[in-house]
Amino acid sequence: MAYNNHKSNNQENKLIQPSRQYFVPSQIMNTFSQKGKDHLQKEMSAQFILSIKAGAFMTFGAVFSILLTMGVNQQGLAYLLSGLGFATGYLMVFMSEAILFTEVNVLLPTYLLQKPYWLQKRHLKFWLATYIGNIIGALFVAMLILFSDSMDPSFSKELETLLSHKMKFSEHGWWGWLQVVLSGIVANWLIGMATFLTTSARDLIGKMAGTALPVILFVAGNFQHSAANMGYFSLGVIASDQYSWTDYLFFNLIPASIGNIIGGAILVSLLFSYAFRNEMNGQLDQ
Repeated sequence: MAYNNHKSNNQENKLIQPSRQYFVPSQIMNTFSQKGKDHLQKEMSAQFILSIKAGAFMTFGAVFSILLTMGVNQQGLAYLLSGLGFATGYLMVFMSEAILFTEVNVLLPTYLLQKPYWLQKRHLKFWLATYIGNIIGALFVAMLILFSDSMDPSFSKELETLLSHKMKFSEHGWWGWLQVVLSGIVANWLIGMATFLTTSARDLIGKMAGTALPVILFVAGNFQHSAANMGYFSLGVIASDQYSWTDYLFFNLIPASIGNIIGGAILVSLLFSYAFRNEMNGQLDQ
């Protein structure tokens, strides 16, 4: 009888074990695919509005990252605070399902890899509309904030220091251009993992941590992320004559965007889709 009671207690303990508090990689990749499909199926007006919103959130993140580091002289602490500030913008994007160019670099390829065809004209139009929408949203918020004259004069000084850090590659000619591409690969590999970890989490605190950690790393490393730089450059083109919009576009945004596509589409989407293809297909078949 004692043995039976012990066995019954063990069975009850197994039944009350808490459920897993995160999604496994194959579930995450299927979620990426479904989200990519959902974005594509939205009306073009909705796609554009959500792209503008994402660009706006990037500028909010850029502003917050600068405000948190003003007057901070300890480099490690400044990196931490700047990354946390920018993570705010990314979390707003992820939680609102706004459409960010660099997130699309992960979501859309994951969806297309499960189809018998590759890129079509409508996919490229969607990608381009997202990019343009992000820039418009970033510029809109930058104008609202700067023309409202809400920032202290020290904000502009901190912004100019940051812009010099972002644009230092332009001094190296074509080699600098290639360096931005390589830096962009690393940046969107990390942001792809931020998307991965955020999708994995099943509660808000987990999503916040999953977003913040890779963002802090890419900010600290000065890795070139086109969507993030849209926020900074939109502020810079209005508040400073240090660089022109042409400089920002050709010496940073274009090579960074090329690197971001490689980092997101290949190093996150393609490799994970291949590694977990059997598990993903098994879930789809259920």
